[in-house]
Amino acid sequence: MTKNMMTKSNIALAAMTLLTGTLLALPAGAQNLTVTADQKATAAQVAQTGVPLSELAANAPDHYTIKRGDTLWAISGIFLKSAWRWPELWGMNLNEIKNPHLIYPGQNLSLEKKNGRATLRTLPSASDAAPLDTVRLSPRTRYESLAADALPTLKSHLIEPFLAEPVIVDENGLNSAPRIVATREGRVLLTRGDRAYARGQGDTVLVDEPTKKQKAYRVFRNATPLKDPITGEVLGYEAQYVGKAWLARGESSQASTDKDGKPHTDIVPATIDIVAAKEEMRVGDRLLPEPPQQFLSYVPHAPASQVDARIVSVYGSAVANAAQNQVVVINRGSRDGMESGHVLALMTAGARLVDKTDAARTELKLPDERNGLVMVFRTFDRLSYALVLEITDGAKVGDRLVNPR
Repeated sequence: MTKNMMTKSNIALAAMTLLTGTLLALPAGAQNLTVTADQKATAAQVAQTGVPLSELAANAPDHYTIKRGDTLWAISGIFLKSAWRWPELWGMNLNEIKNPHLIYPGQNLSLEKKNGRATLRTLPSASDAAPLDTVRLSPRTRYESLAADALPTLKSHLIEPFLAEPVIVDENGLNSAPRIVATREGRVLLTRGDRAYARGQGDTVLVDEPTKKQKAYRVFRNATPLKDPITGEVLGYEAQYVGKAWLARGESSQASTDKDGKPHTDIVPATIDIVAAKEEMRVGDRLLPEPPQQFLSYVPHAPASQVDARIVSVYGSAVANAAQNQVVVINRGSRDGMESGHVLALMTAGARLVDKTDAARTELKLPDERNGLVMVFRTFDRLSYALVLEITDGAKVGDRLVNPR
């Protein structure tokens, strides 16, 4: 049954509404994002009163039709001055919006202004104008999956590589990471389709797990220390991703005899197959287990507690300043309360100068000014990756990050 064949009752059972009023249920295994109590409270308050007209974007339209390519961030920015304040947008239509995480194209939004306040309403789309016929299929009923039509919170291609490639580890994790120790036929460089041999270190052993699917590892090298720009402390190590390998056979040992006939135990390294290569690999490169899959949907929101962070590095850039859509590493992680979706304001330190209008030549420190916004999308223990969403003059190592309000 295609979506044009679905009855309205079926749609109602499968659907939850966001901005569009029609959010179809996701298939098993899809993301199950939650809404925090604070976000619900904010939305409930706005649902009662609307938002002040002063909070609307200067050119907020009276009508808008959701289209493919839209994101929650972009739609919030169309109606509100601060795109990260999505709970307000949700609250403007709380009676119809049951789940604020995913939206679908085709529905119409109407902005209503009254008594100095604004509310957002959902109008029927053309496809809702007439009831849809029910079609019975035999011998089984098939439904077309609509999950692929869902609009992401942000453009996922901007951060997708950073979910699959960069690796941040602590010193213990780095020292215990297994390493490639040999190649077939003495090859110097490895690429996709090649076979190699690896050994664990310390308590980390590459072993077979027969009850599980083939185990994947990321291959990396050149772990660079990431230092806190204020204290100089090493917070972690960022490794250069070079490829991916599957474990074909685990490490083992076998009894043998040496040339003198004495008992001897041979160490047999694990066998790995290279299945992806961003760069050619070589002996000495390290391996870390492939982490669990992360779903590419993030809801921008302000941190609940006060944040005072710094940029530690600009990822993969030969220039000193980060531009829009680039990724930076910040010196706050999960142990500091950082979570995916946290939006932070990027501040540029005010210059120090001498007051030339003062005969005493008093030294002045100009106030810090907001320079843009970043959003955290992947956290580690003491560090996080953040995407630069908006920027005025470029972000650099040492720049300060604070709550967006």
